[in-house]
Amino acid sequence: MPAYPARRVLPFAALAAATALVLSACAGPAGQSDSGGELVWSIEGANLSAGHMDPQISQLDVSGMVQRAVLDSLVFQEDDGSFSPWLATKWDVSPDSTEYTFTLRDDVTFTDGEPFDAAAVKANFDRIVDPETASAQAASMLGADFYAGTEVVDDHTVKVSFTQPYAPFLQAASTPLLGFYSPAVLEESGDQLKAGGPGITVGTGPFELTEYTPDQEIVYTRNDDYAWGPHGEKAPKFETLRVEIQPEASVRAGVVESGEADIASNIPPNLAKDLGDGITVDSVEYPGLPYSLYLNEKYGVFADEKVRQAFARGIDIDPAVKEIFFDQFPRAWSILGSTTPGYDATLEDSWPFDAEAANALLDEAGWTERNADGIRTKDGQPLSVRWIAYTPVPDDRAALANAIQSDLKEIGFDVKREVLEPGAYNEQYGPKTFDLTDWGFSGVDPDLLRSHLHTDGFQNASQVSDPEIDSLLEQAVGTSDQDARNAIYTQLQEWNAEYTAIVPLYSPSAITAVGERVKGLDYDLYGRPLFYDVSVG
Repeated sequence: MPAYPARRVLPFAALAAATALVLSACAGPAGQSDSGGELVWSIEGANLSAGHMDPQISQLDVSGMVQRAVLDSLVFQEDDGSFSPWLATKWDVSPDSTEYTFTLRDDVTFTDGEPFDAAAVKANFDRIVDPETASAQAASMLGADFYAGTEVVDDHTVKVSFTQPYAPFLQAASTPLLGFYSPAVLEESGDQLKAGGPGITVGTGPFELTEYTPDQEIVYTRNDDYAWGPHGEKAPKFETLRVEIQPEASVRAGVVESGEADIASNIPPNLAKDLGDGITVDSVEYPGLPYSLYLNEKYGVFADEKVRQAFARGIDIDPAVKEIFFDQFPRAWSILGSTTPGYDATLEDSWPFDAEAANALLDEAGWTERNADGIRTKDGQPLSVRWIAYTPVPDDRAALANAIQSDLKEIGFDVKREVLEPGAYNEQYGPKTFDLTDWGFSGVDPDLLRSHLHTDGFQNASQVSDPEIDSLLEQAVGTSDQDARNAIYTQLQEWNAEYTAIVPLYSPSAITAVGERVKGLDYDLYGRPLFYDVSVG
């Protein structure tokens, strides 16, 4: 089993055959050249305005995706999983992995003129773990309760310490979630960062956020002083990165096809396959936790393991995923995707659709009667579960939900699905007053399972609380031996396959449509565009 995933940056058609889908010419936005001009990037971005402009607080992928333009990191993670210098020129890790000492570049400044130094690192890291910040994912990636503090050794040397060995830290330190804001901003406008905007979202990155119209667009302007890219890149070759917020996938596909946008992210397979002339479509399979259903065992009928197991076995996942996603997204068998370190390939084909087995499990659990609608009952109560979903819901996921509801009705489950706006969703998610919910979660390090399965995990929607599982998760985060970590994550994957806290459905890819005027576009391990070497025109 490889220690790190091989990044799959493939043209869309290469998911079936290793050839690029590069079609004929199409006009693009005018006035672009290698030394200036504008690149237009169409994104989904529907919830950015709901307090998600700050990756140090938000756990939405889109937050880190767009703010990478502003936020640099200590280190850069390469395609093979190794780490290269970025804002740190070198680093030392103590033998027990409790202390990470970084030597910082001495020529980096924030776009407000503040110097990047050890004090800036400390200010940002301390802010992330401060309870008043209310960070979730970033705080977890910084070790949460394991974080002992950051020490300023001298102006350009900083030591980050943990109360126990913390193996995932370098990977965390390579992400925009642990990127750096100007200390002046943290001091004067820290409470405004989640709303974001010019003069507030200030970093050391290749661009400066200069305009922001919530739910419409974000404008980033080139940082002409930039000279410290992860591979030595200097200021971008184009002047303006205009991010258009367009939640409808058909709109994103349409604007890149018409030439109104140069790049469009999060294109669904059904639209990607039909894009017209001049479009290259790249697909990168997300590492992390596949798109899954989370069964809340502390709320209703899912307290019974047999009911959870019947639920999973009663969904005919393969044909639904194959048809709805045009055979481009693989069906998932594990709570880690196949491009994630520690993925357990032995689980493939281990729990296929089996309506007969699902019915037998429900019989054993006492749900033996059916009402006039065909729904199973027990002690006069129907076998009914409530599925809450977070808006916006793409059409393909809505179609998958319909297929799941139909399959489960055949075995006697009544699945009621509620698509909720963020506020209404959080009102139920906070106190866990639901039976199931859904999401996928990207991440290169399998430590992401700690937030989903640990008793104190901030994304533990299933409400798992098992001292043995907690111990395994804590052991995995505390060893730097990759083979030992993989062995622990194998145990966790096999445990979930039996226990059924999470039902993995499919492994999505980041699908990006690129107009022919764009040259040099690259992607990080999550499939998010990187603009360091891009030229347009």
